[in-house]
Amino acid sequence: MSAMIDRDEIAKSIRAATDDVFTTMLGLEVRAGEAYVERNKPGVADGVISLVGLAGAWIGTGSVHCSAGFACKMAAHMLGTEPQQGSGRVDEEVLDAVAEISNMIIGNVKNAVEERLGPMGLSIPTVIYGRNFTTRSVGNDEWTVVPFRCGEDLLEVKICLAPSRESHPVRHGFPPPHSIQV
Repeated sequence: MSAMIDRDEIAKSIRAATDDVFTTMLGLEVRAGEAYVERNKPGVADGVISLVGLAGAWIGTGSVHCSAGFACKMAAHMLGTEPQQGSGRVDEEVLDAVAEISNMIIGNVKNAVEERLGPMGLSIPTVIYGRNFTTRSVGNDEWTVVPFRCGEDLLEVKICLAPSRESHPVRHGFPPPHSIQV
């Protein structure tokens, strides 16, 4: 198993996972834009962002970011309800739907890259909604970003992966090192 993966492979996995989730779960078509690399710079954001942690021999974060209006549209399609035009009202159902969509997208990317990077665990998504907020990951790692268009709406899917500094990575199905079995 190779201990490396290149950005093109990650971008390809993001495109496939996002297209699959949107087609299968939402009945929506997305068009992928050109992938690019983003340095870990804090920037002001608006809308809804969902963050999912990845852990194993490689660690990192995946994120899905969109406007409040598009989050509402995705939730309506996922729940089989009519999107309310111009509503943009983000409630618990919308946040839960965005969490589930990001969990499926990042989970599918994780499954694709595990063949090269080894087993990884996936955290429960954390969803943030608001105006004028900043998100930042500790470290100076680079993110692979793939923008998607769904009509006029924009969705960005980002992945940041780096080798773990831990000497004992997560091993699914095995007790953690130094644990006591009773």
